[in-house]
Amino acid sequence: MKQGRARKQFVLCLSNRGFRDALIPRRLYLQLPDEKASRHGLVRVVDESGEDYLFPTQLFAPIELPPEVRSRLRS
Repeated sequence: MKQGRARKQFVLCLSNRGFRDALIPRRLYLQLPDEKASRHGLVRVVDESGEDYLFPTQLFAPIELPPEVRSRLRS
């Protein structure tokens, strides 16, 4: 997996349709930068297993968090 230099973002899971074991609706997930995936309508997310996988973009909504909250969630 090749990642760009873009800042890591957080996304809110809107639905786990088709991915019940991997995603929990209304939970925040860390999104990893992946330009190739986004060109194909996918987002790379660290799921409940702690590994990063590709999921359809429509399952998530981007969310902007204050810098202090972002840094605390990453640690």
